Amino acid sequence: MDEFMAAAIAQARQGLNEGGIPIGSVLVKDGQIVGRGHNKRVQDNDPVTHAEIDCLRNAGRIGSYQDTILYSTLMPCYLCAGAVVQFGIKKVIAGESKTFPGAKEFMESHGVEVIDLNLEECEQLMSNFIQAHPQLWNEDIGK
Repeated sequence: MDEFMAAAIAQARQGLNEGGIPIGSVLVKDGQIVGRGHNKRVQDNDPVTHAEIDCLRNAGRIGSYQDTILYSTLMPCYLCAGAVVQFGIKKVIAGESKTFPGAKEFMESHGVEVIDLNLEECEQLMSNFIQAHPQLWNEDIGK
């Protein structure tokens, strides 16, 4: 596992420690992390503060996003995939998609390279959370 996915996992664990949903994300530009974030829907009482959105907010205005890579511990949902497409991010690396398939095909149909690492650590983090908090998880994914 590379340092960027490790940083995303650290963000997911931070979110879990704060009482939130364990999904983390980092944005990388020129080999450097320019933004970090984690799902804060519970902490901020904000339905759209998904990890990727929090990460982009924390990165701030960086000009063009076309030469960035977005790492996320979970395959991005349609909300976050929409942000990826809107800002022209050309590559997304997801920790896993078994617990939630996300919007991989949507991103790919808009020219985004999507890599699913299928990491056991990411899958276990989400599986444990979903089992312990099914109602909160279903709220997060709009069920």
